[in-house]
Amino acid sequence: MKIYPIILSGGAGTRLWPLSRAALPKQLLPLVTDRTMLQETALRLSGRDGMMQPLVVCGNEHRFLVAEQMREIGVNPLGILLEPVGRNTAPAVAAAAHYLAAIDPQAVMLVLPADHVIKDVDAFYAAVQRAATQVEGGALATFGIVPSAPETGYGYIQSGEPLKADGCFSVARFVEKPNRETAQGFIDAGNFFWNSGMFLFRADAYLKELAQFQPVMAKSSEEAVTKGYRDLDFCRLDEAAFTACPADSIDYAVMEQTTRAVVVPASIGWDDVGSWTALADVQQSDANRNVTRGDVYLDDVSNTLVRAEGRIVAAIGVQDLVIVETADAVLVAHKDQVQRVKQVVDHLKTKGRTEHLHHTKMYRPWGYYEGIDIGERFQVKRITVNPGGKLSLQMHHHRAEHWVVVSGTALVTCGDKEILLTENESTYIPIGMVHRLENPGKLPLHLIEVQSGSYLGEDDIVRLEDVYSRK
Repeated sequence: MKIYPIILSGGAGTRLWPLSRAALPKQLLPLVTDRTMLQETALRLSGRDGMMQPLVVCGNEHRFLVAEQMREIGVNPLGILLEPVGRNTAPAVAAAAHYLAAIDPQAVMLVLPADHVIKDVDAFYAAVQRAATQVEGGALATFGIVPSAPETGYGYIQSGEPLKADGCFSVARFVEKPNRETAQGFIDAGNFFWNSGMFLFRADAYLKELAQFQPVMAKSSEEAVTKGYRDLDFCRLDEAAFTACPADSIDYAVMEQTTRAVVVPASIGWDDVGSWTALADVQQSDANRNVTRGDVYLDDVSNTLVRAEGRIVAAIGVQDLVIVETADAVLVAHKDQVQRVKQVVDHLKTKGRTEHLHHTKMYRPWGYYEGIDIGERFQVKRITVNPGGKLSLQMHHHRAEHWVVVSGTALVTCGDKEILLTENESTYIPIGMVHRLENPGKLPLHLIEVQSGSYLGEDDIVRLEDVYSRK
């Protein structure tokens, strides 16, 4: 049986602010290991019998990051589907199912969120194989995590009758997140499992059930694929058709209504890393139950997570805290209150601020830039252009730019002239001048950009030509 992993890489991960932000959400960050969560998900079952290359579904704004992260680990995805808008998991999986059905009418889909931790991959693969025996007959399988505690932050699945001798069960019911007393009752009953949000089913079986229970979604998602088009290495879903899809999860749209749902119990070291305390729980701690990353100094500290992204963070005489430092924000919270981090994000939105949207380091398909300083009529950035990277041919109405090469080689177009700059050389781009920066070398290009003018916003960019097809 060929199994196609479908990696869902949407969402903003607001509960892990200030590290996770809209432009760089948690699945694209190295939270648990040195690889990002998306990379770990893509590699999890790579090379296993029957596993095909993954199909990734992500938002348009993350497309180049997703492609680059796949390239870094040597994974050549079957495709990268771009959602023009977020519509929850059911439409995303429907689009993937239509895309796959055109390639392989017998395709079996293994639906995986990109931001989960699975410590026991062998056990997970075994659970997938058990589920496959049911999927062959048209069942829609979900993986129920054997609970280790009465968690109130997860939904639950109650198992019904056992199916054959493969460790699968019919689904008696899905249950919303319970209170602690109810959750403890589920644990005591022994036939309730955490809802993992991972699924295995044939593409045609999912689409058949979707057409029965959500006909508008089924039709709109099919139209989004058939009217979609290639853009570089991506497949853009048709915006109007996909936007017309009702927003809903797989659970609500299909799994809670179908009679073909089965649950596969799995004890696999799973966690959805939905909060800072959850992240602390899946990482190695010291003798005092502290989890640290970065430049951290601790003195008389216990049961605390400290993450330093750029500066030294010193903690003295505290316990049960989460401390996270980034270039433009610091979070200090008691472990019992980390669910309130989302309120900070809501506050930033209300005040029209940007710290929930992006970091000071902004990734682009050609590399990245990082804000160093900003003041009245000036702004300083550190720019890195990858080998072969090329910024758009552009001009600005309100600002001039000075470029100083720190290392590497820069090919600069300024008007009708081209100049080659190397270390310690500089150039000036006047207001209104058509220009382009590219790296023709084999090493990264690092330079300092000083902007000056009456308006320095990123929307003062008129792109005349762009190899990355950005508007």
